Amino acid sequence: MSEIKIRPAAEGEEKKIGEIYEGAKRFQRQTGNMHQWTGAYPGEESAREDIANGKLYVIEQDGEIHGVFFFDCGIEPTYLKIYDGQWPCDLPYGFIHRIAGDGAVHGIVRLATEWALERCDRVRIDTHRDNSVMQKALVSAGYKYCGIIHLSSGDERLAFQIDAHEKDVGTLTKTL
Repeated sequence: MSEIKIRPAAEGEEKKIGEIYEGAKRFQRQTGNMHQWTGAYPGEESAREDIANGKLYVIEQDGEIHGVFFFDCGIEPTYLKIYDGQWPCDLPYGFIHRIAGDGAVHGIVRLATEWALERCDRVRIDTHRDNSVMQKALVSAGYKYCGIIHLSSGDERLAFQIDAHEKDVGTLTKTL
């Protein structure tokens, strides 16, 4: 089996990342999620910004990029208020956004989560109510549903959290 690595995305990889995002948008439409990731977002421009900020990571196998995600630790402003539920704790957390794969490597959510949990004790993520595929992937990876958050646009998202002490974190090749 080939080795899977997670590393920071680099300048010049925006086109490939944009292609992964476009494929994810098509897959979302095919699976009934018509309202998340519309238009040009996310795409090459958001990838360029995330790379410049040092917050975008790629999942690669045999030197080929097959997945992408944004990761940061700290305060995510859209997570400050949660409705119809609550966060399990107010301790520091990391968060994942704009996660997508091209379908060639399975378990992108699990891989990114395990990597993130090696860097912080809890991780938060959100997705659209219509994104049933992502919701299943999150639950499968060990996330627990916590409630509803609203993006700065006002759009609703379902919010999830996973804590390292509740999950056996696998090992990945560290490339940072």
